[in-house]
Amino acid sequence: MSSEHAGNAGPENTEPEGAAPEGTGAEAARDGGPDTVEDGGADDATSGAAGDAADDAASGVAGGVMGDVAGDVPGAASVVAGEGPDGDTDADGAADVWDVVVVGAGPAGASAAYAAAVAGRRVLLLEKSELPRYKTCGGGIIGPSRDSLPPGFELPLQDRVHAVTFSLEGRFARTRRSRRMLFGLINRPEFDAQLVQHAQKAGAELRTGATVTRVEQHGPSVPDRRTAAVVLADGETILARAVVGADGSASRIGAHVGVKMGQVDLGLEAEIPVPPSVAEDWKGRVLIDWGPMPGSYGWVFPKGDTLTVGVISARGEGAATKRYLEDFVARLGLAGFEPSISSGHLTRCRTDDSPLSRGRVLVCGDAAGLLEPWTREGISYALRSGRLAGEWAVRVAEANDAVDARRQALNYAFAIKAGLGVEMAVGRRMLAVFERRPGLLHATLTGLRPAWNAFADITRGSATLGGMVRSNGLARRALELLDKRMDTSSGVGPAGRGVTAKERDASEPEGTDEPGAVRGAAEGAESAGGAGETKGTETGV
Repeated sequence: MSSEHAGNAGPENTEPEGAAPEGTGAEAARDGGPDTVEDGGADDATSGAAGDAADDAASGVAGGVMGDVAGDVPGAASVVAGEGPDGDTDADGAADVWDVVVVGAGPAGASAAYAAAVAGRRVLLLEKSELPRYKTCGGGIIGPSRDSLPPGFELPLQDRVHAVTFSLEGRFARTRRSRRMLFGLINRPEFDAQLVQHAQKAGAELRTGATVTRVEQHGPSVPDRRTAAVVLADGETILARAVVGADGSASRIGAHVGVKMGQVDLGLEAEIPVPPSVAEDWKGRVLIDWGPMPGSYGWVFPKGDTLTVGVISARGEGAATKRYLEDFVARLGLAGFEPSISSGHLTRCRTDDSPLSRGRVLVCGDAAGLLEPWTREGISYALRSGRLAGEWAVRVAEANDAVDARRQALNYAFAIKAGLGVEMAVGRRMLAVFERRPGLLHATLTGLRPAWNAFADITRGSATLGGMVRSNGLARRALELLDKRMDTSSGVGPAGRGVTAKERDASEPEGTDEPGAVRGAAEGAESAGGAGETKGTETGV
């Protein structure tokens, strides 16, 4: 599923990929402006009170959103009957109704709009900011992201990564190299704008400066059961047969659906312009530093004459996260360079039982809490879930009654859980191990060639972590061994996070035994990790 292009939404009578059997009961990126905590916080995510202020502000916005939605009752808001998206009415005075309205023009929203538009539907893409706009993001494009782009999409790469330096709180640094490119690096403003352009070329209409306050599926502004109403801040109501929420991790559409988040992290980032001599030292190489707080890490991503430097850790450690970023920058010898942008962002991962739809409304990307729990990588999850949301929104729009709409929404949830859900379950297990024993993972990646080869395959998109656990006996048994050593069955890690037994069972086959070879290899690698700094090696992968 991850290797399908976003344009492969089949023709009208073709069932989209990942459809659940009939009757199966299995069941957004709001784009903030520059220098903001995109979940509603202020600039002091990276200065002064820093992360704690960002946490409080973001929590306040999320709570306010929930209150808004909880307060929605039939008749709570209305518009003049017959006023369409542009204030037009048809000959009978009935409101103009879009097939699909997508809220949020980040990677998830643009992918959803493209998938629905390429299927021939009338699609409106709403974005509150003017494009292009800055987005707090490392900007790494791994294989699954590349494979999910629309046909003909030319990546605006700022650099191509062939080497990764791993360090543990600045120590035991080792660089692994590859003859083939591992992944690419982009700037989000150009990348997102190009995705939107592809959606527009496919037929989607873009409206910027449109802030959505809520969605209604009942009440006087909703003419029938086949329609949902998207209400803007200026009071305008837009009608649609299906709505896709891709408005970020503090999503108003996600609040309407009832999305539940189980893991919240604070990322702080600085864009640091550097002279050519410094830029040359970083060209083609990134740094990943396993940090001092449980589950934390830092990164340096080179993009021409600018280094993207950031750190991430569990929410609630705002001051410590800010100190980590300051120490990290100083340790790299970059403290003397003035950042052009400093920003913060809260990332949120969904709980396993969190809904992905409500009535004719679907959510995807950050709005659905879909991202990799261990690395917090979100672009590939946004592109893949956005494409699926667009494909299934077409089916929801075609549904003539609530039962059929619900069936199509359940099919969307089935497709997400069968693919991205499995990846997230493995990612939660990896996070639980990483929170407790970062040194073990560092030693494994730097000391065992099969582990490095697996990392390279995953970043290139030729393999997935979930697929490896399912199909590779050594990988599966190694993770089982780590589960036992970490006691992740309780679902609680040192940061109050982890995996449930249900998630662990969903990510692997049953009936495996703990192998002595795996235990010996892991313990040997961990011992080797304390040997001090080593030079880079050419792996040949």
